[in-house]
Amino acid sequence: MSAAPTPTVRTVPDGVTHVLVGYSAQLMAEVDRLLPPGSVLVVEEPHVIRARDVHTAAAGHRCVAGVLAAPTQDEVRAGELASLVPRPPGVRAVMPAVEYGVVAAAALAAAWGLPGAGTEAARLLRDKLALRRAAARRDVPQPAFTEATGPADVDALRARHGGRCVLKPANRQASLGVVLMDPGDDTAEAWRHTVAADEPRLRVHYADTARYLVEERLDGPEVSVEALVHEGVVGFLNVTAKQVLPGPYPVELGHTVPAPEDGPGGAAREALAHATAELVAAVGFSTGVLHAEWVLSDGRPHLIECAGRLPGDHIPDLVDLAYGGEGLLAGLLALLSGDGPRPPRPAAQGAAIRFLPTPTAPGAVVRSVSGVTDAEALDGVQRVAVALREGTGIGPVTNSWQRAGHVLATGTTPQEAARTAERAAAAVRFGLAAPAGEPR
Repeated sequence: MSAAPTPTVRTVPDGVTHVLVGYSAQLMAEVDRLLPPGSVLVVEEPHVIRARDVHTAAAGHRCVAGVLAAPTQDEVRAGELASLVPRPPGVRAVMPAVEYGVVAAAALAAAWGLPGAGTEAARLLRDKLALRRAAARRDVPQPAFTEATGPADVDALRARHGGRCVLKPANRQASLGVVLMDPGDDTAEAWRHTVAADEPRLRVHYADTARYLVEERLDGPEVSVEALVHEGVVGFLNVTAKQVLPGPYPVELGHTVPAPEDGPGGAAREALAHATAELVAAVGFSTGVLHAEWVLSDGRPHLIECAGRLPGDHIPDLVDLAYGGEGLLAGLLALLSGDGPRPPRPAAQGAAIRFLPTPTAPGAVVRSVSGVTDAEALDGVQRVAVALREGTGIGPVTNSWQRAGHVLATGTTPQEAARTAERAAAAVRFGLAAPAGEPR
């Protein structure tokens, strides 16, 4: 029997110690494990609550005391949020659970006198164009860039860089709307794709939120850095090696934690740590977690973008599996509760995720899924999850939400974990059929 939907609250239930801004199903299972029953208040946009049926979803998590509707995505007026959200008497921490809650979480923490990113730092991290400008003032290495208000701006930058560029929205996530352009690509088509990218169930449209940027396209291995920061000082730091889908849409296909020492990410660890510290200073970030993406161009880190929240793609799971001890979420909650810095520590083993390859058969329909049991039986495999179900139509993969599933694996080394994840992903197979009404 399913639990009754969690009610929308107007007053804060007794016992709330943690406020999560935004609802993340992926995050809540771990929050459930770490925090006691009835200790979490979820604050979310009314539209998102309705679109995602957050009341019913939250009812499945014992830690949730209630769901409160508030304009968490109105970043221009984030300073007014504290007048709409009652301060829980026993609150210890405010955490952004989703990308679109980063500014609101920082604003509430500041208003309530709790550790947090800082409202202005959070605003910079939510706006890729503003982040570029802040990084430039600190001389953080990054691609050449400019704001794009239409195809003409894209063509102007392309002309200065051999016809190649990256076009992206300034405030989206999950590679939504990002297009890698080569000489000869159609600018008007790329512009239409970028401006149309949206997440209607996750995002609310407030005024003056649509901005775009075009930037130089740099070549080299891509990595991310996950850092726990205390009062502007980086403590725990991990470097993640990543694989990216070739072609115009840079969707991530895999991550390995920690980046192997004999690979580009491992070799550049010290340079990445220095660059991350400079980035912290550039945005004035105080306390919390940063997930910064870098491209190693000529062996030197260049900033791609940075988020002021926990990473997606199950990277926190990989960090926890690889390092053991206190997990990334547990460390973040401790920081935001005022429990001091989280020191660096070495990884104990390797962990990797590989996303299942979506069949390259646009228009086909999934007829069957096989090989899952074989994948799960491989030594080191921790999880196999399949997103494509029987009857699902196959389309192009242009963002992270469209991937076919994933496999998590561990190994004594990062390289071993990566090999196991790749073998397991290859074991899962999709049988396809032509759409109904079409010849087979």
